[in-house]
Amino acid sequence: MSETLVNVRYMVDDVEAAIAWYTTHLGFTPISNFAPAFADVRRGALRLLLSGPASSAGRPMPDGEKPVPGGWNRIHLIVDDLPREVERLRAAGVRFRNEIVKGPGGAQILLIDPSGNVVELFQPAQG
Repeated sequence: MSETLVNVRYMVDDVEAAIAWYTTHLGFTPISNFAPAFADVRRGALRLLLSGPASSAGRPMPDGEKPVPGGWNRIHLIVDDLPREVERLRAAGVRFRNEIVKGPGGAQILLIDPSGNVVELFQPAQG
């Protein structure tokens, strides 16, 4: 059985900067690059579509509103050692939106990509 990809689209301000950020910091691998309009990267079963202002996804809606980066929707990446990942990413200059938050299901922290999109790193609770 072949692996099914899950596709998520993020609007980004700069496609090349987004490719660099996701591949350098979060272990994604490039699939295609049509910068400055569009690129896609992959991590496991997640295909992340990086759409710049020049992409078809960046065109204004009929009412004139333009798709923009940011918001609270996010991809959710599971990690084995959240404190270690946070330390590594902080040393690399990655921006965080908060500190580690712990709850009954595990611990999480939010990162901010170069365009302001949110990425959640999550470590499930043990036992």
